[in-house]
Amino acid sequence: MVKLFKGHILLLGCLLLISYSQAQNLATALPEEVGMSSERLERLSTTLDQFVKDGKMAGNVALVARKGKVIYHKAFGESDMEAGKKMTTDAIFRIASQTKAIVSVAAMILQEEGKLLIADPIGKYLPEWKETTVARVRDDGGYDVVKANRSITIRDLLTHTAGIGYGHGPAKKEWEEAGIQNWYFADRNEPIAETVARMAKLPMDAQPGEKFVYGYNTDILGVIVEKASGKTLDAFIKERILDPVGMVDTYFYLPKNKTERLATSYMAYEGKPLERSPDPGLGIGQGHYVNGPRKSFSGGAGLLSSSMDYAKFLQMMLNGGEFNGHRILSPKTVELMIADHVDVRGIPYGSRKGSGFGLGFSITKNVGERGEPGSVGTFEWGGAYGSTYWADPVEELVVVYFKQLIPTNGIDDHAKLRSLVYQAILE
Repeated sequence: MVKLFKGHILLLGCLLLISYSQAQNLATALPEEVGMSSERLERLSTTLDQFVKDGKMAGNVALVARKGKVIYHKAFGESDMEAGKKMTTDAIFRIASQTKAIVSVAAMILQEEGKLLIADPIGKYLPEWKETTVARVRDDGGYDVVKANRSITIRDLLTHTAGIGYGHGPAKKEWEEAGIQNWYFADRNEPIAETVARMAKLPMDAQPGEKFVYGYNTDILGVIVEKASGKTLDAFIKERILDPVGMVDTYFYLPKNKTERLATSYMAYEGKPLERSPDPGLGIGQGHYVNGPRKSFSGGAGLLSSSMDYAKFLQMMLNGGEFNGHRILSPKTVELMIADHVDVRGIPYGSRKGSGFGLGFSITKNVGERGEPGSVGTFEWGGAYGSTYWADPVEELVVVYFKQLIPTNGIDDHAKLRSLVYQAILE
């Protein structure tokens, strides 16, 4: 009787484990069940496969979900050409700047808990940032170091309007001498907070609130998340975002049992065959995500993830901040995040016509002006290794596209992906 009881307990435990595992995945459906065409999606498959056959990339993975159900999830080519290793849909990729969206959500969680306000000056949490300077360019091409007109706010960081670049602005020599340039931090044998503290002493590229300057903003934001939460960035996002959403393959540094799933990074140069990136290399390389110091948690570009994991995150946002019965954000906070905060303030948003920028995402404002298929309110971004994503609230659409190619040699896969996904929507 005791053995029978134990057997029932074991069976119940297994069933609960299976149920939990299934609950953590997006449901699947046939395209026709959600108003899309299987036949038309084959055009997407043909095109993504052709990029591989033409030698423009080693491989790629694409996922399309509509109305909360995955209707397309395919892998093409190889994850390691030299080893002849086939690309799989569960491959893990370096997602670089796609980290920014997750860390932006982390900051908004803390606002909801009353631990910060996005209107707060960042010096409130990072004292070395209370007063900053700017490199003001002179007519002769030189620059003068002047005081910032005002304090940098958390909202400035979220919208990349703090005037902080990637160390290649007017004072780039000073940034280079400080050893702080480019987005890659995985090789650093120090916490990100120490790097960010030194950054505060350098002249910024522009006055706060003056320009959209893409750079270290979200890395600084990640340190604020640490200070406001009292936890390391990796611990906070795991506890508050990754685990509740069921993102089981998202890390700053891979555990040993998952290293075989990391896709290999390649380089593409015009007129030359694909070249395997150096190992470890830095920004252009295999990186220190497996063998490295594992100390710097870069909120701007440090994460690795799988296509299914990232699709869950985007679906959570489309759901108004909820997924798998776990509420991450309130619907009103999501609404605030995917509203334009840049163009409406008279800050030019680069060359992205028809778009604005929200709290961590680029936002489509005018489809005609943009000149690509989509919907007003679509939020999106991408990563340095050639990945991209978008979520369309009107069409209830999530698209994730991963590859590992840097530099990318200007191939048109992103534009074709967008066109071929939308042409498959029939109702």
